Amino acid sequence: MATNKLIKLKKISTIAPKSLDRDKIEAKTLKLLSELCELQRKFTAEAKKSLLIIIQGMDASGKDGLTRDVMGVINPSAMNVISFKTPTKEELAHDFLWRVHQHTPGKGRVHIFNRSHYEDVLITRVLDLVDNKTAKKHFQSINDFEEHLERNGTKIVKLYLHISKEEQKESLTDRIEDDRKYWKHNDGDWTTREHWNEYMKYYEEVFANCSKVDWHIIPSDQNWYKEYLVADLLVKTLKKIKPKYPALQTEVFKK
Repeated sequence: MATNKLIKLKKISTIAPKSLDRDKIEAKTLKLLSELCELQRKFTAEAKKSLLIIIQGMDASGKDGLTRDVMGVINPSAMNVISFKTPTKEELAHDFLWRVHQHTPGKGRVHIFNRSHYEDVLITRVLDLVDNKTAKKHFQSINDFEEHLERNGTKIVKLYLHISKEEQKESLTDRIEDDRKYWKHNDGDWTTREHWNEYMKYYEEVFANCSKVDWHIIPSDQNWYKEYLVADLLVKTLKKIKPKYPALQTEVFKK
């Protein structure tokens, strides 16, 4: 669902409606991914606009998996995935949007932000690095920034992967018990989990204050449903842009 007002995340389901048939949805997803692949080829060939996909969510909400399983059909030569970590010394010497702006996509390209400039009004507030007065100023800067990008040909799709606290615990526990997932484990994820209610509060404030470009709340307890919703959204987004293959430009065969 898209949102442009204050909402309560606890009132939004994190699972698929019981009426949905998983096999049918997965079949639809495969068709959507095929469509997405072709639309992206036209989008990149035409090179008139750019696409920025912002993915936010709590730890273990499936940001990496979504990037692999849905955006993986996009031609790697036309795509960049940028993960925003703790700011470097150089990044801290600039305004908080500086490190983000330099990674925005050029015409014909698709860039994915795995976490983003929204961390500067989320984790920074949980850690008391940014006060409410500063956060409100950041909200305005973010709105101006995103409107500027859209005015200049960048379509922005903002995703919040909505996972339940119970599902998160299962996923984090799995990283400890499954040796194939040890590499995903980070003690800090459990520490962050202790601040769950604070994160929900600050996310809700983000939705209320930074939705001039709509947010899409994606139920994420079940990967098959999450992948379907995002694939469908991206296909619809590109169809609205109506990309076309450029006409042939050549003098070779003229006599």
